[in-house]
Amino acid sequence: MNAFENKRILIIGFVWPEPKSSAAGSRMMQLISFFKENGAKITFASTAAESEFSEVLEGVDPKLITLNCSSFDDFVTELQPNLVLFDRFMTEEQFGWRVAQHCPDALRMLDTEDLHCLREARRLVVLKSKPFDLNNELAKREIASIFRCDVTMMVSDFEMELLQTYFKVPSFLLFYLPIWVENETLDLPSFEERDDFVFIGNFLHAPNHDTVIYLKEEIWPLLSKKFPEAKLQIYGAYPTPKIKSLHEPKLNFFICGRAESSFEVISKARVLLAPIRFGAGIKGKLLEAMQFGTPSVTTTIGAEAMNGDFLWNGFISNSPEDFAEKAIELYQNKTSWLNAQQNGFEIIKHRFLRDLFEDAFLEMTFDKFENLEKYRQRNFIGSMLMHHYLQSTKYMAKWIEEKNKA
Repeated sequence: MNAFENKRILIIGFVWPEPKSSAAGSRMMQLISFFKENGAKITFASTAAESEFSEVLEGVDPKLITLNCSSFDDFVTELQPNLVLFDRFMTEEQFGWRVAQHCPDALRMLDTEDLHCLREARRLVVLKSKPFDLNNELAKREIASIFRCDVTMMVSDFEMELLQTYFKVPSFLLFYLPIWVENETLDLPSFEERDDFVFIGNFLHAPNHDTVIYLKEEIWPLLSKKFPEAKLQIYGAYPTPKIKSLHEPKLNFFICGRAESSFEVISKARVLLAPIRFGAGIKGKLLEAMQFGTPSVTTTIGAEAMNGDFLWNGFISNSPEDFAEKAIELYQNKTSWLNAQQNGFEIIKHRFLRDLFEDAFLEMTFDKFENLEKYRQRNFIGSMLMHHYLQSTKYMAKWIEEKNKA
């Protein structure tokens, strides 16, 4: 069965993928490669400008599109894609009504990356001391987008459950597809060949920004006091002035900038530290740490939806004192380190290998293509939301377009 043979797929990207900068970029490149391998003809469109770090999309037709402009209508009408993949709900908000109007038979697929409303609710608790509230404005937009689409891919089984139990999203509108790992053998350094603690993450992502500040201000003073020779290497794209100001070599706290290779950075470190205080989805840095044989210490939120019933590849801790102690133990105790490394390999093997998901993904997509009208008939809330959204967004977009002409 090949669901994408001779199919035209339009991907509307929030940004052009940068797999060396973020897990979101890696995720998008996985999807593009998978579609290509299965015979699809792909057009990747985005309103964002490409950067010097954007991936070269070989075998993919690139297209720069414009917000609130009827030029997109002409473009998508001529293209007539069989499937439109929206990269995060914001692109569905902007272009979903145009796709529905001009390509009504196209399968509309949403990739959330993570549940933005959950991440925002947690951010407000940590940074604004507000009560946890999932009924936020972002949720109203994001959940509406999920209902309007024919299927939404989720990287987190925890968020799958949350959508179904709390927001009452029908299971047939959701599909679990985490960032996967290729089944390959890597030549990994031994315990003795590794040095230092490491963190890696894109600093445009608020949870990463907060994590490094938290590391410097709360955890590192405790850790370095007990383990003065410890060194922490911080890598990440787009560091802000605040992050750069944390660079303090005399305290063995190093801001190292963008990493050319996450494998080189993570596999050479002995322990990855990720005291993530808010966020959602699954954490690409922690998945890569498992893949590259590097044990980690993280929080409950960091580990969420990743290890299932398996032991974590290191420790999970939510207090600065305990976090520091666990990090030192993992760094110094070879037996604990080797056990943690093996735990990570088991999590990868049973929860994240590509072989676990590709057949089910193809079968689901084939089923949606064959029975699209039947599924849409079952999704009354989605059709109701699409009706009102199409009318309101359509006329707002046309008003903006006319205003821009003036």
